[in-house]
Amino acid sequence: MQKICVIGLGYIGLPTAAIFARAGFSVVGVDVNKQVVERLNKGEVTIEEVGLPEVVKQVVASGKLRASLEPEEADVFLISVPTPIHEDCTANVDYVKSATEAVVPYLKKGNVVIVESTIPPRTIDDIVAPIIEAAGFNPKEDVAIAHCPERVLPGRILIELVENTRIVGGLTPEAATKAADVYRQIVTGDVVETEAVTAEMSKLMENTFRDVNIALANELAKISARLGVDAHKVIELANKHPRVNIHQPGPGVGGHCLAVDPYFIVEKAPEEALMIQLSRDINNSMPDFVIEQIIKLTAELKEPKIALFGLTYKGNIDDVRESPAIDIVEKVLANPRYNVRVHDPHVRDERVPFPLVSFEEAVKGANLVVVLTDHNEFKMINKNVLVSEMETPVVFDTKNCTNLEQEEGLTVYRIGDVTGLEAIAVKRINS
Repeated sequence: MQKICVIGLGYIGLPTAAIFARAGFSVVGVDVNKQVVERLNKGEVTIEEVGLPEVVKQVVASGKLRASLEPEEADVFLISVPTPIHEDCTANVDYVKSATEAVVPYLKKGNVVIVESTIPPRTIDDIVAPIIEAAGFNPKEDVAIAHCPERVLPGRILIELVENTRIVGGLTPEAATKAADVYRQIVTGDVVETEAVTAEMSKLMENTFRDVNIALANELAKISARLGVDAHKVIELANKHPRVNIHQPGPGVGGHCLAVDPYFIVEKAPEEALMIQLSRDINNSMPDFVIEQIIKLTAELKEPKIALFGLTYKGNIDDVRESPAIDIVEKVLANPRYNVRVHDPHVRDERVPFPLVSFEEAVKGANLVVVLTDHNEFKMINKNVLVSEMETPVVFDTKNCTNLEQEEGLTVYRIGDVTGLEAIAVKRINS
């Protein structure tokens, strides 16, 4: 069985390492974070993902997975490091460069180097291959270089790493086959071979498609607010057409993929990627749209007490990367007029730069609850607790996820249905 060296033990790298180890591979995981390495070697994980703690504990105990601060010689090198964006929204591929440079001293002829990180088109051709060539290898003959983008859903990563179709793009056809054969040993779905640049672009377009369609729904929410229409009802009725599937609006788009990947295309073709850029602008505007509604809801209060629920970019995970909820919370906290309490049952205090409180502490005496993430805990909020504990029981559900309904004693607004906010729903209580 081959030895695999995984560079980067984050949300994708660690589960990938664990899956290969569970399949019987000898795996060494490499990370620059000493705490991550030490905890993994104890069989512990530092991220929240369904089933991951159990698998990691098992494969570490069996000796199939261990962690290190430095790479080692291996048959296959998997690079799974972040690719964030700079302030000007261009791709920061420094981590990919550093990871490639880090494995070069351990490369041998016949090795496979696979970049799983999401990268701009031509990164394999223009950045990864030249680094390996500079080390004295023929990148088209000595080493099989490929890109195999991850395409998993947080909360289902261990399942989808095995069951989903994988796209493997090689620098050469031979490299694609050799890299694809690595995945065929663990993947039950199809493993499709193609060119590196095509694989890079396919991953970016998967997430861009979703970003563009979310932008359409978010634009509908804004238009509906202007016209006094319930966007959720509009979407429900429109989607009864057999060829229409409008997405749901929300407070913005977050995560390491949807909020980032479209920019990689815009960077390479700015004059052509007009719809992609506009969609990014629309989705980036949604936190301010949420803030506008909060201002309207609290306009008649001197010192509004606001409970903000949820910090992650999607429900039932602990990942706050690029989360629009963080942007909204920070903007609300920056307003000295507001008394703000933040609650998220999935996020540890050390992950965010502001204090977190319990559900009970957040709602007690609050004038407004704003739901920013669709955690299961928020889908089934006890309305009786809100009515009895809040000073003015008003809820603004930006994810359209709660079980709450408009009724006597409880006012509920949703991201796509803010009809009547101009009349101000919250009564003056501090006059």
